[in-house]
Amino acid sequence: MPVMKGLLAPQNTFLDTIATRFDGTHSNFILANAQVLKGYPIVYCSDGFCELTGFSRAEVMQKSCACKFLYGSETSESIILSIDVALEERKEFKDEIMFYKKTAVLFWCLLDIVPIKNEKGDVVLFLASFKDITDTKAKAVQEDKREERRRSRVKTGSPFSSTRMRSSTVLYHISGHLHSREKSKIKLNKNVFGDLPALPEYKVADAKKSKFILLHYSTFKAGWDWLILLATFYVAVTVPYNVCFIGDDDDLTRSTTVSDISVEILFIIDIVFNFRTTYVSKSGQVIFDARQICIHYLTTWFIIDLVAALPFDLLYAFKVSVVSVVHLLKTVRLLRLLRLLQKMDRYSQHSTVVLTLLMSMFALLAHWMACIWYVIGKMEMEANAYNWDIGWLHELGKRLESPYYSIGGVNGTGNGPSIRSVYIASLYFTLSSLTSVGFGNVSANTDAEKIFSVCVMLIGALMHALVFGNVTAIIQRMYSRWSQYHTRTKDLKDFIRVHHLPQSLKQRMLEYFQTTWSVNNGIDCNELLKDFPDELRSDITMHLNKEILELSLFASASRGCLRSLSLHIKTSFCAPGEYLLRQGDALQAIFFVCSGSMEVLKDGMVLAILGKGDLIGANLSLDDRVIKTNADVKALTYCDLQCINLKGLYEVLDLYPEYSHHFVQDIQQDLTYNLREGHETHSWSHPRNKSIQELVNQCFSTLGSPEISEKFK
Repeated sequence: MPVMKGLLAPQNTFLDTIATRFDGTHSNFILANAQVLKGYPIVYCSDGFCELTGFSRAEVMQKSCACKFLYGSETSESIILSIDVALEERKEFKDEIMFYKKTAVLFWCLLDIVPIKNEKGDVVLFLASFKDITDTKAKAVQEDKREERRRSRVKTGSPFSSTRMRSSTVLYHISGHLHSREKSKIKLNKNVFGDLPALPEYKVADAKKSKFILLHYSTFKAGWDWLILLATFYVAVTVPYNVCFIGDDDDLTRSTTVSDISVEILFIIDIVFNFRTTYVSKSGQVIFDARQICIHYLTTWFIIDLVAALPFDLLYAFKVSVVSVVHLLKTVRLLRLLRLLQKMDRYSQHSTVVLTLLMSMFALLAHWMACIWYVIGKMEMEANAYNWDIGWLHELGKRLESPYYSIGGVNGTGNGPSIRSVYIASLYFTLSSLTSVGFGNVSANTDAEKIFSVCVMLIGALMHALVFGNVTAIIQRMYSRWSQYHTRTKDLKDFIRVHHLPQSLKQRMLEYFQTTWSVNNGIDCNELLKDFPDELRSDITMHLNKEILELSLFASASRGCLRSLSLHIKTSFCAPGEYLLRQGDALQAIFFVCSGSMEVLKDGMVLAILGKGDLIGANLSLDDRVIKTNADVKALTYCDLQCINLKGLYEVLDLYPEYSHHFVQDIQQDLTYNLREGHETHSWSHPRNKSIQELVNQCFSTLGSPEISEKFK
C-alpha cells in the first residue's frame, strides 16, 4: 500500500546533538572555526552564552574563540597564554578564569575547550563551554578563610598540609565531585559534560536504526497492514452476527473459536509491531528512536488497539460457559474500524481501491442492518408469543413451511426456519431496502418493524445518492489533491526522462517536491490569497510571518510599514546538503531560519553555523543595491526559512523613508552573518562611522596637524 515515506536524506545533526548534550543549567557554549589560524573565529554561540555574557549573537559571531572581548584587568595573563597555546596545538583546555560581562560585571567561569574532528580526523571546530562558578567560588574563598583561621589556632602539622587542604577545598567547590569532607581524595571533573558519550564528529550521517525496528513503508509492513485490514473486516462481520443470531448457543459459538482466537493473536502481535514501527513526525522526518516510537503509540492508538485485542474467545477454549454479555463486550472490537478511517489516505491514491472500500463499507452496513432486523423480529415474537403471528419471522416461517410454534423457544429444533435461511432473508431485505424501496416478499408488519424499515430506506436513499449516484464526483472531490499530486509527479518524472537528468539530480528533485508538498499540501499561498482584498491579505500575511516581524530589526517600523513588508515575505524549504546560496551569487533576499541548522562555507572552511532565530543577509545601502555573496550557505538538516525579497524590501523602504534610515543602521547589528562581499573593508564607510570620521578630521584640523590626522586615518 502507498505510504508516506518521510524525509530520509542524510543530515549533519551535529548542532542538534551538541545542543541536547547540555541540560537546562549548563547550555553556555560556542563553536569556533579551527581551520582559520588567525583568531579562530566563532561560528555559533548558544542562547545561554548570550544570556551569561550579555552580548548578542550578532556581536559575538566572527570574534576570536579565545573570547578576548571578555577579558579584563583581573583576567590572568598566564591563563590567557595557556588558552592561546591550547588553541594553536589543538588540544583540550580546562581551567577557571575570570571574565567580564558586557556590563563590566566580573564573574568566575569554568572554561572547557574541546577540539572537534571530522570524518577524516582533522580538527575543524573548537567547542568551548562556559560554566558560571561565581557563587561556588565565593563560598570556596569563605571556606578557605575559615580553614586558615582554624589552622592558625591549631599549630600542628606541616605547613604544606595546609596548602594542600586549601587547594582541595577550592577544587571541591569547582568540580562538585566531593560530597563529604571526610573523603581523602579529591576527584576532578575530567569532563564538563558528565558521563555523556564522546563528542560526535562534524559530518553528514545517515539515519541509524536498530535491526528490531520496522520501517512503516517496508513491504512486510504493507502486507501486514493488509492482513490486519482483513482481520478487522472479519471482526466487523462476525461480532454483530454472533451477538444477534447465535446468542447463547455455545455449540455454534465454539465452531468459530479457532478463527476468533487467531484474529485476537493477530491483534496482539500488531500491538507489539506498533511499538517497534517507525512513523513520520509533524516535521516530515522519519522517527527511528524506540523511546519516541513507544511514546507516540501510547498517546495515540494503544488504548483502542488494546481493548480490541482482549482475548474473550479464550473463554471458549477453556470450556467456560459464555453468555450473551460476553458477545456484547466483544463489540468493542469494532473500534478497530477507526484505525481503518485513519489509514484511508493510504488507500485513497487509487480510485479502484477507493471504490472497493466504499462497496465493502456499504455491504458491511447492510450486514449490520440485517442483524438489527432479526433482533427486532425476535423481540416482537418473544413479547407476543401467544396472541399473534404477524411478524416478519412468522410470515417467513409460513412461506418456507417451517412455522414457529406458539410454545417453546425461538429457533428450537423444528421451530421455525434455520439460522442460515433467516440471515439470508434479513440481508436480502436490508439490501433491497438500501438500494431501492423493497419488493414486498419480506416486509414489515408491526410498528417496530415499520419504523426500522423507514430508517433503512432513509439511510439507503442517502447512501445511494452519495455512493452510487456520485461515485465519480466523490472521488474527484475527496481526492482531487491526490490527483493533482500524481499529475505533478508524473510531469516531473517525464521531464527528468526527456532531459536525461542524472540519478543524483533526479533524487534531489523528487525529494524536494515530495517534501514541499507534504509541508504545504500543494497549496500556493500567493495564488490562494490573490483574490482577497489587500487589507485582509496583509493581515493574513502578518499572522503567517509574525515570527520574523517580531525581530528587533522591525521594532521601530510602523504598522503600515509592517503590513506592506509582510506581503513580500515568502516561506522556503531547504533539504540537507542543498545550497541556499553560492559564493558570488547576487543576493536576492534576506533569510530568517525558522527551524533546522545551516552552515556558511568559504574555501571548504566553516565560517558560521546558523540555527533557529538567526538572520542571514547583508548590510544594505540605498545607493548600491547589487550585493554579491562572499560565501556558500548550505543546509545541514531540513530547514524552514522565511525570506524577505530585496526588491520588495527596497520598495517598502522607498515608501517609508523615515524607517529606512533606522533599518539600514540596525540590520548590521541583527545579522548573524553578513554575506556582502568585502563588507569588512567597507565597515568604516558605514554612514554612522562616516560621521565619526568627519568628527575626528575636524578635531585634527582644528589642532592644525594634518599629518597626524592622515596617520590616524
